[in-house]
Amino acid sequence: MSAFEIVGGNKLKGTVIPQGAKNEALQVICAVLLTAEKVDMSNIPEIVDVLKLIDLLKDMGVKVEKLGKGHYTFQADNVDMEFLKTADYKKKAAALRGSIMVVGPLLARYGKGYIPKPGGDKIGRRRLDTHFLGFQSLGATFNYDAGDSFYSVEASQLKGTYMLLDEASVTGTANIVMAACMAEGTTTIYNAACEPYLQQLCKMINSMGGKISGVGSNLLVIEGVPSLKGCTHRCLPDMIEIGSFIGMAAMTKGEITIKDVGYEHLGVIPEIFRRMGITVERRGDDIFIPEHDHYEIDTFIDGSIMTISDAPWPGFTPDLISIALVTATQARGSVLIHQKMFESRLFFVDKLIDMGAQIILCDPHRATVIGLDRQSSLKGVTMTSPDIRAGVSLLIAALGAKGKSVIHNIEQIDRGYQDIETRLQALGADIKRI
Repeated sequence: MSAFEIVGGNKLKGTVIPQGAKNEALQVICAVLLTAEKVDMSNIPEIVDVLKLIDLLKDMGVKVEKLGKGHYTFQADNVDMEFLKTADYKKKAAALRGSIMVVGPLLARYGKGYIPKPGGDKIGRRRLDTHFLGFQSLGATFNYDAGDSFYSVEASQLKGTYMLLDEASVTGTANIVMAACMAEGTTTIYNAACEPYLQQLCKMINSMGGKISGVGSNLLVIEGVPSLKGCTHRCLPDMIEIGSFIGMAAMTKGEITIKDVGYEHLGVIPEIFRRMGITVERRGDDIFIPEHDHYEIDTFIDGSIMTISDAPWPGFTPDLISIALVTATQARGSVLIHQKMFESRLFFVDKLIDMGAQIILCDPHRATVIGLDRQSSLKGVTMTSPDIRAGVSLLIAALGAKGKSVIHNIEQIDRGYQDIETRLQALGADIKRI
């Protein structure tokens, strides 16, 4: 297994281009299963999770051609449905959380879909009820083999219906949308997720001949069509990586320009970092972060300590809660970080405390950060990355720390960030893979 060796204290300086959005890529790549025609897709991040999904589609019989970095064509004109019953499929699909989203398009086009219990980050309970309750509402029969941890859904003909989702699950909404786009009649989904990546999926399906309205809202109306055609699609920049670079710039007193960020799709992200005292300057479609000797966390109007919490879009994405937390450690002032969604996502703060951060872990969902205001530096330590976002948060801490840090299990970071050490080296970071 690999590790990162980081000598902190260098000011990051330069220009960086964010990768394509991981969470969008996992959705839209699954959507190629909706058509037998060729789909041309660009700005795909070539990270572990995405490449695993592409390999899984290849094994299913999808023709994949790489045209350039992040540029692929897919053609699912000869899907091998029998492969879905093999041990090889169960092993590969179980290693990837995003594999759950192959079920919706397979159900829409072939009337059946199978998936083992998918993997992913160990950040707490990640139930799949929303997906399968949605499929059942469309008329599918659902079965779960607890002994084999294997899910299956089948339907001779999906029929449109009204459904109120029990939670605004992004992957759940995506899966149901893909199933419903070729169902008979009209499907109305209330309490639908409306993240930019889900909007991108809907726009892609519409460009394939689908009929989805209400895109960008939590009320989607889908008129089923008999079939879909091919299309050309480009993934958005990754908002999580953009937020990560903002945090890196602040923590290292750096000066970074983040290019082509798709600013209109960032929602409240720039404003949350501004409330942490960080100057986030929009320059066209770029973001400029100047050097910060100090940055001061805002308070609420009545002077009380500010809370940063995650929420469904257009709220603050849970994937950036860890980044906000580590960035706050060197700010002036205090902040309550409230991670509502996952009960294991804040446990990495123990390592930040070992580095000298002043953090009180109130419970599995809340942590109070007392900013050091750069009066004392974090110190380098040896640590292990528990998941993608916590891993990058520890990486940010190491970049701003005094001395050498070693981060083990960086395969977790590789699942979400492409060539991260090479890109950081270009900004002046002292980081190497060992």
